[in-house]
Amino acid sequence: MTLVTPPKLSLSCEKAIYIAQAAQEKQAGDVLVLEVEHLTSLADYFVFGSAESERQVLGITSFIEKMMATRYKTHPNIEGKETANWVLLDFGDIIVHIFKTEIRQYYALEKMWADAPQTPIPEADQPFPQTVRTSRFDPTLKVAPLS
Repeated sequence: MTLVTPPKLSLSCEKAIYIAQAAQEKQAGDVLVLEVEHLTSLADYFVFGSAESERQVLGITSFIEKMMATRYKTHPNIEGKETANWVLLDFGDIIVHIFKTEIRQYYALEKMWADAPQTPIPEADQPFPQTVRTSRFDPTLKVAPLS
């Protein structure tokens, strides 16, 4: 019996899937990865995700930034953080769109790329490291009493 080894993913594909998994980790809705390298010179992959609030859009965006900086030592050009209705992260080979749900429905960008193959998003191999919030209170500090 001959074993067939699946082809190794390109680095761009690997990163696009990692971004999609990071977005899902932060509860992004309707996450989609499209392979657009044969349709445009803008990027190899587009990643789309939705959020219910501006705060969630920013949370997903920040998490993707941190995870990509940690794992791939790369930092995106970012547009749209001021309003947080639609944030675009440009990693060069991958363009990420995180929308508020109603904005995504209005623009329906993925329909413009209907000819692009959709890349499946497998479960993450390892859990994502969670950023730990530290308390400002430190019980070991000595504070002078108020007089």
